[in-house]
Amino acid sequence: MKAGDELPPLTIPVTRTLIIAGAIASRDYQDVHHDTEAARAKGSPDIFMNILTTNGLVGRYITDHFGPHAVLRKVAIRLGVPNYPGDELVLRGTVTSLDGDTAEIRVVGSNRLGHHVTGTVTVTVPAHPPAVPEPTP
Repeated sequence: MKAGDELPPLTIPVTRTLIIAGAIASRDYQDVHHDTEAARAKGSPDIFMNILTTNGLVGRYITDHFGPHAVLRKVAIRLGVPNYPGDELVLRGTVTSLDGDTAEIRVVGSNRLGHHVTGTVTVTVPAHPPAVPEPTP
């Protein structure tokens, strides 16, 4: 791994179920994340994804790429356009710096409307991950 390396993109279908489940799992009961009529009454064409779900998807993108021993040290994101049901979120990452076994990754997630999320993730990837103990019989 070196600065400038690009991570393979990850495409995530944005379903109504993903939006609602993410809001419930993060205890975000704002009606704009689960009630279409309430979202429309507040000026949105439909329900939309909350920031905590987006944050979790960004973390998943990084740990899926770097493996189970990767440790997220910092996730700093900013939301842009909403994610609505039927969108596809495409996450892309670029290694911006390395310091030993710690990397900073610039992440951009886009959908049909533009950039949904931008930010940086600091991740530590041990060069020699701990051994997994053998199960006892």
